[in-house]
Amino acid sequence: MRSFSLSIPALALLLAPFVTLLGITPWGHFHLDYGDSQSIVVSLGLGAIALAFIFVLGTPLAWWLARSESHWRKAAEIIVLVPLLTPPLAMGMLLVSAYGPYSSLGQLLHIVGVSLNNNPPAFVLAQIYAAMPWYVLTARAAFEHIPRDIEDVAKTLGANGRQIFVRLSLPLSARGLATGAALAWSRIIGEFGVVMVFCYFPQGIPVKLYINLQDSGVNSVYTLLWLLLVTALPLPLWCLMRHRTNPSLT
Repeated sequence: MRSFSLSIPALALLLAPFVTLLGITPWGHFHLDYGDSQSIVVSLGLGAIALAFIFVLGTPLAWWLARSESHWRKAAEIIVLVPLLTPPLAMGMLLVSAYGPYSSLGQLLHIVGVSLNNNPPAFVLAQIYAAMPWYVLTARAAFEHIPRDIEDVAKTLGANGRQIFVRLSLPLSARGLATGAALAWSRIIGEFGVVMVFCYFPQGIPVKLYINLQDSGVNSVYTLLWLLLVTALPLPLWCLMRHRTNPSLT
């Protein structure tokens, strides 16, 4: 009991903004402003596309990080961590430098008819950079939780690496992969800095919330703020709590 009392200040500090939100929300004027509905469609629709790319690209990488004994693994881990540790605004500037219309890569993409300048593909790319490291690190931990003896037995039975990955590793790590996808989803929905710098249009929920705040003041943001929290928080919280109560399940 004494140890719990020591944790109360930290818990109260973390909980205070959310409790305050319940009291200051103008429930009598709870409505969407102009353009809010479109921002919801943008965030949910393009966010789902970004999450699909993250799963397809990030899952093999996470499995390789969990199982490889190559000396390149440390370098790959650093590459995964760098976007995670880079401040969002700086990450947005890096994307502009790499993929913008005046960069070498941007001009090359323009020649082949691809543009990454304030359009849906640019929005998806920004979300991938913001969220993929979260998924890869969580997925790697899920793969590492699988006993190697099981995979070794599969090898002795004639299974190759691809078969082990698809038929064994993926099913056994499904819960951990779902948790990683939920964390990535929360990051996708809530990303502001990278998207704001690299892809101002189309406007997702975070950017539209910021615009409403600048144009109409704080009282105009609560409806969209609640929608942001409702779309970003429940899924990862549910996955994390379920994983916590069933630690034996990957």
